[in-house]
Amino acid sequence: MCEGFTVSASQEFFTAYDALLARWPAGTTEIDVPTPYGTTRVHAYGPADATPLVLLHGGGSTGPVWFANAHALGTRHRVLAVDILGDAGRSVREGRPLRTTADLMDWLDALLDGLGTSRVHLLGHSYGAWIALTYALHAARRVDRLVLLDPTQCFAGYRPAFLLRSLPLLVRPTVTRALAYLDRETAGTDTDPAWKRLYALGASAFPDRKLVIGRRPTPTACAALHVPVLILLAGRSAAHHAPKVAARARKAVPHARIETLPDLTHYALPTAAPAETNRRITDFLTADEATTPPATPDTAA
Repeated sequence: MCEGFTVSASQEFFTAYDALLARWPAGTTEIDVPTPYGTTRVHAYGPADATPLVLLHGGGSTGPVWFANAHALGTRHRVLAVDILGDAGRSVREGRPLRTTADLMDWLDALLDGLGTSRVHLLGHSYGAWIALTYALHAARRVDRLVLLDPTQCFAGYRPAFLLRSLPLLVRPTVTRALAYLDRETAGTDTDPAWKRLYALGASAFPDRKLVIGRRPTPTACAALHVPVLILLAGRSAAHHAPKVAARARKAVPHARIETLPDLTHYALPTAAPAETNRRITDFLTADEATTPPATPDTAA
């Protein structure tokens, strides 16, 4: 049993976890990948010989959150949805301590090695987007395309009011408190209620979960990013000011495609309005492979 669990809380969490996972398409398989930091659970769907698409969930969301995206994204890609090590889910920390950004990058290197993937498309939401961007800067040779869904701590900080509303859940997580928080943060959207319940159960069942929190990438570092990038912002995000994030992202990564989903909030992704989200992601990922970012001043003829 993982540290921080009570038996009843963990059983209820995993029952809800498995129920959400059951909504993935038929043919989904479970893979446990050993790494020096512990065993990582990966949910796999799509043609085995297709380009791998690694999905990194937001903090506390777990890998099954992509149930409404897996079929659409797995039509032409090998979807590999990760339970981020150290977060709620079926990944198990053991071995080396996972404490720093360097450790996190080493873990992801080991995970991709264990999956037998030399190059991938990388997609992350929120905290997962920060990991994805940081990894693309760490190992650009392994990332073909990068998708960031309402990325936090990538181009701008959090709104102070958002942090204040989140604080009670961080200090004393309970299912009731987490559900009330999510209901408020997803109001006016069709965010999946079963996922909200799983998130809330995870906040209670994993009170000692420890995410690696690192620095925001600098504009100078982002300027060196030459892989194709799609940034999808939630227009009603309370986590940050979407136009401000868009402006800073456009300055830091001029070649990025930046689009806004005007009716969505931060936590509504990726379960709310999945058809539109899936369409935009699929259009980006399946664009002409010969397409490259515009030449930068130091590479232009």
